[in-house]
Amino acid sequence: MSHKLNLKKLTFLVYGLGSTGLSVIKYFKKRKIYNFSVWDDDLKLRKKFKSKSTSNLRNALENSDYIVLSPGISLKKTKYKKDLFKFKKKIITDIDLLYLSNLKFKSIVVTGSNGKSTTCKLISHLLKKNKFKVNLGGNIGTPVLNLKIKKNIFFVIEASSFQLSHSKFIHPDYAILLNIVNDHLDWHGSKQAYIKSKLKIFDLQTRNNFALVNEDLRDIFKRKKYLSKLISIKFKDYKKIKFKIENDYLKSNTNDENMNFVYTLSKLLKINKSSFIKSMNSFLGLPHRYEVFLKKKDITFINDSKATSLQATKFALASSKNIFWILGGLPKDKDKIDLRYIKNNIIKSYIIGKNINFFKKQLKNKIQFSVTKNLKNSIISALKDIKSLKRINNTILLSPGAASFDQFKNFENRGNKFKKLSRLYAKKFI
Repeated sequence: MSHKLNLKKLTFLVYGLGSTGLSVIKYFKKRKIYNFSVWDDDLKLRKKFKSKSTSNLRNALENSDYIVLSPGISLKKTKYKKDLFKFKKKIITDIDLLYLSNLKFKSIVVTGSNGKSTTCKLISHLLKKNKFKVNLGGNIGTPVLNLKIKKNIFFVIEASSFQLSHSKFIHPDYAILLNIVNDHLDWHGSKQAYIKSKLKIFDLQTRNNFALVNEDLRDIFKRKKYLSKLISIKFKDYKKIKFKIENDYLKSNTNDENMNFVYTLSKLLKINKSSFIKSMNSFLGLPHRYEVFLKKKDITFINDSKATSLQATKFALASSKNIFWILGGLPKDKDKIDLRYIKNNIIKSYIIGKNINFFKKQLKNKIQFSVTKNLKNSIISALKDIKSLKRINNTILLSPGAASFDQFKNFENRGNKFKKLSRLYAKKFI
């Protein structure tokens, strides 16, 4: 579906001056679109754009044709939420601007509660290895408007629920919905609103487009009666060839769901089986996502700091044995974990962060745990416990099941700290 708008004849307000907002400004200037003003709730950021910064937000909201909102801004929490709600129909995203550019490209948009970044990286790697021209961006790091658009290029876009919530023009050639669990409910307000945002990737698809959906979610898709071709992901398809994957990162159960989608997509793109296997065997993996970074004698250290919900950490717990599990941080609203089928993999857990009681309730009477408060104490305690228990083939796993902001700048900072401390204390205790 094509949406042809002359952007030069429209007026925009760029709301939010983080990396996404700056990419929008750069894009407008490059395409000689000058009818825009900017706003950020932070006065210091506004002062950096004096020539474009509006002094009257309400007036700018009212007189703009579209409001390009940065994805991290919540209409429920921002200082000017009443004004934004009033003009909600005008709100779009940077991804919308890409689709409104009328430039010719193919797109693969990936969303879901867990596994988005890894799946996008896998797809990008697969396409590059098979001579496709590829751009990778979106929520994974690089704003889409900072990417170069070339003839016959594929955009692989990671789309968060924040971005999709306000999207109005996104129409992927291939839309991928990996999974849905309770996540970001404080931002969206309800699970229903969260699911609705995810389903937006299908809204404007045509009969020539493909929708790749987890088999558990196919009924939700069918009820909406979308136009695109539904491809229901059958896990048995990938299992037939999984034994040929020699890449340790991809052999773990944590990546089975991601690989199912990528394998199905490869067939739609007419990439043969042997090329798929060869491409996957050369994939290096992403840091902080079930990252095996150190092996010392009988201990494997795994950094899964990106697991910021208890649902996300289940994949790591199901993929290892004899786990000494470090968890804790800022929990997601209404998050919980069912340990019944994986508790035998866990020897002991160590709770860090400032929300101790929340995690104690999750683990009490289920698995053994101790409150260690920080990463240093957790690593030292785990190493001492392994030594005293005299077990073989042990795993020290950081898979926090929570956001990092109570003790760290972000999940990357948490993961890097864990790796640094693990290497330090492994030398001392092993």
